[in-house]
Amino acid sequence: MSGSPDSHFQFFNDPVRGAALERLDLERLPRHVAVIMDGNGRWAQSRGLPRTAGHKAGIAAVREAILACDELGIGWLTIYAFSTENWNRPRREVDMLMNLFASTMAAELKGLEDHDARVRLIGNLSALPDKTRRIFEQSIAETKDNKGLTLTMAVNYGGRREIADAVREIAERVAAGELDPSSIDERCVSSHLYDPEAPDPDLLIRTSGEQRLSNFLIWQTAYSEFYITDTLWPDFDRYGLLDALVDFQGRSRRFGKVDGS
Repeated sequence: MSGSPDSHFQFFNDPVRGAALERLDLERLPRHVAVIMDGNGRWAQSRGLPRTAGHKAGIAAVREAILACDELGIGWLTIYAFSTENWNRPRREVDMLMNLFASTMAAELKGLEDHDARVRLIGNLSALPDKTRRIFEQSIAETKDNKGLTLTMAVNYGGRREIADAVREIAERVAAGELDPSSIDERCVSSHLYDPEAPDPDLLIRTSGEQRLSNFLIWQTAYSEFYITDTLWPDFDRYGLLDALVDFQGRSRRFGKVDGS
């Protein structure tokens, strides 16, 4: 764990909202938390602001999630930053998001390094603007040997595309005589996903109240616990994550087994 119990109470220092920490079993935290960050547009609209203002406000929530996971010693955090379907949004919004990704990553890189965090990306980076792709590639290269939190950003990512790409790679190996079709099983498919080293998410959080996967980690979330909150992403903070963790620990994870088996 990154911090001690005392440091946890200093980090979650709100006397009311931080009280949930007393119900958290620090020995049973999820290894991997995935987040669908939803509600930026509605957050901005409710304040009479352009959608782009919501995306900018959402950066603070990303930082809160990173800091909270690092503080508690959660090893993997995956955030859904930009889907393959998001290209259908207005061009001005897409351009702003790409510039925001680049400027935010450049600004946050030193802080991630200070926390010994490792940056990874899943998705098709080749379609990104050069400036955005370069800063992502730089962040991956400069943090690859870090041993702390692994922050994975899903950018230009689609779960169906990931599975299709995995199937294509497997088919190519079979055609080349490198792989026996009879040896293809779930482990084989998993090993051809974008980041085969990443453990499956134990907990998937979705903000803004929507109750769908939205093409995110379709294969990997087969047995993830879902936590849905009506909180819009820019308002989701360290205490929102704490509440999700407490709720997660109240679940009985059976992975398809009958109780007691």
